[in-house]
Amino acid sequence: MSALPRRCQVVVVGAGYAGLATAIELREAGVDVVVLEAADRVGGRIWSERRDGVVVDHGGQWVGPTQTRLLAWAERFGCPTFQSYDVGRHVEIWADGTTYPFTSDQHSEGPGVEDYERLEGRLDALAATIDLADPLACSSLEEWDSQTVHSWVDAHVDSPAARRRLALAVQGVWSCEPRDLSMFHLLFYVAGAGGMRSLMETIGYAQDSRFVDGAQAPALAAAASLGGRVHVRTPVSAIRQGDDAVTVETARGNVRADRVVVTSAPAATSHIEFEPALPTSRRRWLASSVMGDVAKVHLRYDSPFWREDGLSGQMVAYDAQPVGVVFDNSPDDGSRGVLVCFTYGDRYRTFAALDPGERRTAVLDVLGRVFGPQAMQPLDYVEQLWPEDRWAEGGYAAVPVPGAWLEHARDGWRTPCGRVHWAGTETATVWNGYMDGAIRSGERAAAEVTAALAAESPGAVR
Repeated sequence: MSALPRRCQVVVVGAGYAGLATAIELREAGVDVVVLEAADRVGGRIWSERRDGVVVDHGGQWVGPTQTRLLAWAERFGCPTFQSYDVGRHVEIWADGTTYPFTSDQHSEGPGVEDYERLEGRLDALAATIDLADPLACSSLEEWDSQTVHSWVDAHVDSPAARRRLALAVQGVWSCEPRDLSMFHLLFYVAGAGGMRSLMETIGYAQDSRFVDGAQAPALAAAASLGGRVHVRTPVSAIRQGDDAVTVETARGNVRADRVVVTSAPAATSHIEFEPALPTSRRRWLASSVMGDVAKVHLRYDSPFWREDGLSGQMVAYDAQPVGVVFDNSPDDGSRGVLVCFTYGDRYRTFAALDPGERRTAVLDVLGRVFGPQAMQPLDYVEQLWPEDRWAEGGYAAVPVPGAWLEHARDGWRTPCGRVHWAGTETATVWNGYMDGAIRSGERAAAEVTAALAAESPGAVR
């Protein structure tokens, strides 16, 4: 492990997509930059593992056609993608065990479908009133941020089945329950993605494609391009600002810099000591940004046998089922079969309280009911419980509690604090919460820092 430099122009805290994007932009502007990452790998909440020749994405994995910054990275770093498997019948299963088949082109005949479609349209119309260039200027900010999605639905949606469908959508996108989510944050997020369907659907939308070598591949390539500027296993313990510089403290030594960009998840950022203390608005925003509760479970088989039965491998399960959503995560050539299962929110808390054997049994029971007994005999079973991750403490992204946008965001969301700047997917407007949003946030922060450096020392930045 190479020694840390004692001095540089900018320190970037975190080597996820936001931190790497920040560093690449700064390097290309001629800035001397160092990246400090607490974990033993780059990628942050994106982590790809090769298990018996099959790539498993434990974190974020998909890319959609409007996620242009991530796609640009894929092209730049030579990281090929392939379209998600979306052929055949999907299955939804309800609490009483009733199942309904559907396809991406033909809706389910299950309860509440038409009511839910109308609800999606209404949410899209409300989201369209938010100006992403200045979301806090929204005339309905106070109204929407003062209520949860649950309370808004109680007042505006009569159909119990449509409510259940929206609850699963909330769990799947934000990995929390409707009672935990501000109505404003939902609408802001929807606006940044281009609509509810963009968030929820597969081909042509957010789940359109996957990376051949896993979603961590562009991050690994970006880190390699930065070379010795990236230091893993280097958690930052303190950031101390002076009049003309800032000192970043780690167990491996201190680095003195002109500026710092913090890109770590809010939960990890809260463990860093800041001197002087961060402004109240920033501290309150961080404290109000709660990571979601989600686990991903991968099961590998000799082949994607469900395809022979005309099934796509996609499943949605309502109410008390231990698994909320299932996708076919097999490699592009179909040489092996892989199912990925998601459990979120209340389901996650019940799931996590079980011992590992009980968790496995619970997942296999659901898959067996939908895909048959062969699904209960996987060759490999691996689970990732993101709230147990030391540096993420949850996923996919932090969700500001109701009232946080209204009370703390104006100065606390991403406003620089002296020489400390902020990036991370949570600070993005377009594709907030996604890899694409993380890259965009890093590019924004780098431009912000470059302008500040140029103002302090004209000619220091080319």
